[in-house]
Amino acid sequence: MTTSSPPQPRGGVWAWYSRAAYRLRWVIVATWVVLCGLVLAFPPPALGGGENAAESLMSPDGESVQTELREMEIFGFPLFSRTVVVQRDPDGLSPYVQLESVLDAIAVNQRENPEPPLLGALPMPNAVTFGAGQRERGTTVLTYLFMDPRTTFGDQHTHSRQYAHAYLEREEDHVIGVAGSVPARAQQAYVVGEQIHMLEILTLIAIFVLVGFAFRSVVVPFLALGASGVAVIVTMWLVTALADVLGLSAPAELQPVLVALLLGVVTDYTIFYVTGLSTALGRGTGDRRESVTSAVATYTPIIVAAGVTVSAGTLSLVVAKSVFYRMFGPAMAVTIGVGLLVAITLVPAIVAILGSRIFFPRSTAGIASMAEPSPWMGRVVEVLSRRGPAIAALTVSAIALALAALPLGGLVLKAGFTSSLPDDNTVKRAAVAASDGFSPGITSPTSILVEGPGIGGNLDSLIAFQDAVAAREGVAGVVGPALSMPQFDTHVFTSRDENAARMLVVLDDSPLDGRAIETLSALQEDLPALAADAGLATSRIGVGGDTALAAAIIDETKADLGRLAVAGIAVNLVILIVFLRALVAPLYLLACNILSVAAALGLTTWLFTGVLGEDGITFYVPFAAAVLLVALGSDYNIFGVGRTWEEARHRPLKEAMALAMPESSKAITTAGLALAVSFGMLATIPLTAFSELAFAMSVGVLLDVFVVRTFMVPALLTLVGQKSAWPRTSLRVRSPAADADEVAATVAPPTS
Repeated sequence: MTTSSPPQPRGGVWAWYSRAAYRLRWVIVATWVVLCGLVLAFPPPALGGGENAAESLMSPDGESVQTELREMEIFGFPLFSRTVVVQRDPDGLSPYVQLESVLDAIAVNQRENPEPPLLGALPMPNAVTFGAGQRERGTTVLTYLFMDPRTTFGDQHTHSRQYAHAYLEREEDHVIGVAGSVPARAQQAYVVGEQIHMLEILTLIAIFVLVGFAFRSVVVPFLALGASGVAVIVTMWLVTALADVLGLSAPAELQPVLVALLLGVVTDYTIFYVTGLSTALGRGTGDRRESVTSAVATYTPIIVAAGVTVSAGTLSLVVAKSVFYRMFGPAMAVTIGVGLLVAITLVPAIVAILGSRIFFPRSTAGIASMAEPSPWMGRVVEVLSRRGPAIAALTVSAIALALAALPLGGLVLKAGFTSSLPDDNTVKRAAVAASDGFSPGITSPTSILVEGPGIGGNLDSLIAFQDAVAAREGVAGVVGPALSMPQFDTHVFTSRDENAARMLVVLDDSPLDGRAIETLSALQEDLPALAADAGLATSRIGVGGDTALAAAIIDETKADLGRLAVAGIAVNLVILIVFLRALVAPLYLLACNILSVAAALGLTTWLFTGVLGEDGITFYVPFAAAVLLVALGSDYNIFGVGRTWEEARHRPLKEAMALAMPESSKAITTAGLALAVSFGMLATIPLTAFSELAFAMSVGVLLDVFVVRTFMVPALLTLVGQKSAWPRTSLRVRSPAADADEVAATVAPPTS
């Protein structure tokens, strides 16, 4: 049986780099310590712009935003608010409490100089029936608060609670809390900020246990965590500074994803360096310098190629039109870049300082055993090197992944700012109470603005139009011109010049979730026809409000899908082609990767919408997960297939597979588990969106490691064979005799 050589150290620049890293090991460690000290001593503004990140989710040029601005221009005040104080007693609110709540709101409106950011208030007791979808009467009062949009969401939320405390502090007022998209967004940012340190701690503990168990060492996990910690400190500073310099508002969802990504990839790269060192030490030379420089020279180019792949793959998000993704992409690219820099400098330096002591308490024999190939993977590769089993394994794996991907066809997207919050959150409790008293859409109504010459004077047609909208499925009620009384008209619903009219639509579902968004999207398409049937000669119909904003965000996200797919696939394909110096193998490797990503997203859709009953998947989850998983899949292709490619330069492909795949299997499995755990810990943040992302990322990584990497790739290499190297006719670059001489000269005798 042919015996494998360890990965041979590369010459040239990488050999020089490994020697330089060894010589400068103390300088490198000291440099990173000083840099971390400076970053901690001079922090930029906190990364928390997500709470005021309307602009980080939607371009101000969007149609819904422009409709809201146009409505303000015509009427001078909005018809709806994004912040609402909720009072409810299921047994019925006292008429005196309801009246006092109305008078409190009127008092705010009568101030000549209202205290910013509170500009006005609008009370709405459910003692008055506003539509057929209303659930109760006399139990609930909503007070809509109009805030200065120039203030942060956090400040608006704080002032809304101050309003409730100032005017509705008595027990009989039955204040449940403050609802609406602004408080929900502020609470999301608050929850993330409150949980981020616990996420870091739990992830570090999980990685420590996993890496320590895999290497049977107490030092290796400290190395992984120390390097990851340095990367987190520096990356958070850089990303925050970048957002500040570019004038961007970083979404609240960004920081936990960056932390999980950093901890995962830096741990992965550390695992590969340590595996390389164990392999070098396993040769039995006993020379620390030679072992360290050999491992660094061998694995640094692979780690660099892998890091560049992930960084470039995530950077492809900049082609999106959505401001949200354009911030997400560069932030993740910077994250990977810093993680890569830490991995190829700090990790080799510490490894050079500690040498074999990094494996403490393992003995020399124990270190050598770490470099032994995985016997299980050896048996798998042996079986799959035959054509029949390879066809069967590839067919079964592909069918299983395709079936798992089927639920993706029914994917519904949502914004879900409120529904994502934990059930005991005050904002969510207030939204549920408002829903019980009125209907689910009452916390964020939708406004319809209709413009046309003399349209405000055509009251009969406006009422017919309002009735047609109210009759639509999914609409709970409409407040509009039907309430107008010409003799007492205060121009709430029709403009003074009678060239515009507006109405408020309350939907029958949670306003930022999937069904409400689908209802409004269908209604928007039919509004021109409904207006024409009612006899309105309109020149423009616009829709504003949170549901319209969410629909625009999702439409923008879907429009970005094609650009993101082409850019992401192209970037990863080019890097694989360059690294493997082939065209065929990168194509089928990327195809397998995409299939496993589709399966992960399909399972995510099935679990959260089919089993758990969620009303859609948070809009950014499928796209962020897909970009990351495709890039990380290419990352593992470079580690796994790249190692096989190296062996195949010196011996037949089947022999290369039998030697390289079992050797790299342990490291890839450990790295994959570490990455899956790192992303899985996102579920500790009690927001539904993070549970969705945690599940998608963890399942995607595990499918890639245990299905694609274990079965599909060996089967494809067997079936396609040397054609994988096309346009080259062969992977081999030297004669077998020369290879045999080199292997005989470098391989230590097999251990018994």
